[in-house]
Amino acid sequence: MKYYVTPEEIAAGKITDVYFRRTEQTLKARGIHKRVVAEVIAKGLPEDWEWGILGGVEEAAELLAGLPVEARALPEGSAFYPWEPVLTVEGYYEEFGAYETAILGMLCQASGIMTVAARCKLAACERPVISFGARRVHPLIVPLAERCAYAGGCDGVSTVYAAELLGITPSGTMPHSLCLLMGSTAAAIIAFDEVIERGAPRVALVDTFGDEKFEAVAAAEAIGKRLDAVRLDTPGSRRGDFKRILEEVRWELDLRGFEKVKIFVSGGITEKTIQELNAYADGYGVGTRITAAPTVDFALDIVEVDGKPLAKRGKESGRKELVRCRKCGLRAVMPAMQFARRGSRRMPKCECGGTLEPILEPLVARGRRTGKPQTIEQIRDRVKAQAHFATIGPTEG
Repeated sequence: MKYYVTPEEIAAGKITDVYFRRTEQTLKARGIHKRVVAEVIAKGLPEDWEWGILGGVEEAAELLAGLPVEARALPEGSAFYPWEPVLTVEGYYEEFGAYETAILGMLCQASGIMTVAARCKLAACERPVISFGARRVHPLIVPLAERCAYAGGCDGVSTVYAAELLGITPSGTMPHSLCLLMGSTAAAIIAFDEVIERGAPRVALVDTFGDEKFEAVAAAEAIGKRLDAVRLDTPGSRRGDFKRILEEVRWELDLRGFEKVKIFVSGGITEKTIQELNAYADGYGVGTRITAAPTVDFALDIVEVDGKPLAKRGKESGRKELVRCRKCGLRAVMPAMQFARRGSRRMPKCECGGTLEPILEPLVARGRRTGKPQTIEQIRDRVKAQAHFATIGPTEG
């Protein structure tokens, strides 16, 4: 039995809630053919997030590019805030309405993963963060999840295929199974060092059999200066004061001349854990927290019908512009009718005197993609730049 969908089946509109199909049937039967403007917003964000990182735009663009619509969006990897339109679509409703389910699915999950990845990377203060979460999602979507993790700021991913697609080298250390099968931590790192190519970092897993500080010392003494790092994946039931365990490991390694051996931590790591352990950890493997990240609850709603502002309760009517002040960085949502297009002498001014510029960019025009698709490195650069400044505050206006 096949419990997955192909890109062709998505493009055929098979991933849709049935009420969209019934809406199409009803509109067709009554001869209703109206042009609408719809926008995607999140009224709130998960947990205590003040901002999110937008993901899934490139996938949504591929789907929309096959439809007779006009679309604008924030570029993938952009920071966004609640109540900001991140994607707008204009066209006849029956020509794109059935794709609402798929578009939201693309944006909601990808944005959640990218946001958590960005938050973890910020918390790590430039220390490496590797995505270890492939085993927490269905294998069919591992490449998607790993792409989002890497785009959001992770320095590497663990799975071979996802790394191949991203054009990077997969990242990993050794599993407990190698230590168990070799009989000791020292025997495992010796075998690893003798067998695995020199380009792969020598990182010993030091929580399999005994106290982490003793296993760390044993691994360091086993292969000497060739040891790059030790990894602690200590079970929660054995952690106690985990920060204190890291401190002891660091002390024992330094005392014996292994100051250059780094400490890598994994297992139940979150943004909060990272902040607590930064004093002694040199890098992190983050699994469940990233790939099983909370989804962003985006909604796609009609805001204009045949040129007239019209929206459901709880939603502002009319097409809008998301703008940012070139001088002070203030962001605001404005009615489109009050906003002059870029280059006009009537461009509105911010209270600080700066010019307010639209930041939604053309995505699809007349059913065709505008511009070139964003590369993964362009998206990563955007996330890095915007995540650091995302705390400027939520949208006003």
